[in-house]
Amino acid sequence: MTEARRQRQPKHPLDCHERALRLLSVRPRSRRELERLETVGLIDDERFAREFAEHQLVARRAGRRAVASGLAAKGIDRETVERILAEAPEDDAERADELARARAERLRSVAPDKAYGRLVSFLVRRGHDPETARRAARSALGLGGA
Repeated sequence: MTEARRQRQPKHPLDCHERALRLLSVRPRSRRELERLETVGLIDDERFAREFAEHQLVARRAGRRAVASGLAAKGIDRETVERILAEAPEDDAERADELARARAERLRSVAPDKAYGRLVSFLVRRGHDPETARRAARSALGLGGA
């Protein structure tokens, strides 16, 4: 990235987003006007995809399936999604274990079979494959067969 482009990056990206939305709400804009936003670096699908994936994987401990689905829903092309996920660490099982342990604390007062079902469902909704979810739930709840 060039020094000039680095200096143009906003200090508060949400402020830029809000300003862009305000611009669009005032009057319709031409494609050329919107392309200028891309030219100056305010629209960058690659950077967006990386930050989105990092947040999903690190903060939410989501599985790769959820990240891919979320990026596709945001309009990121399949090639970019695949490239971003190829660069991401391959630790879905570890993330599932961490997430299951954290969530299991909330389920201590629930019957073990119900807690297991709820935890597996939660992990699958977060994008972990069913087998990984079942294994992580068994381990987090201290059930046999982990």
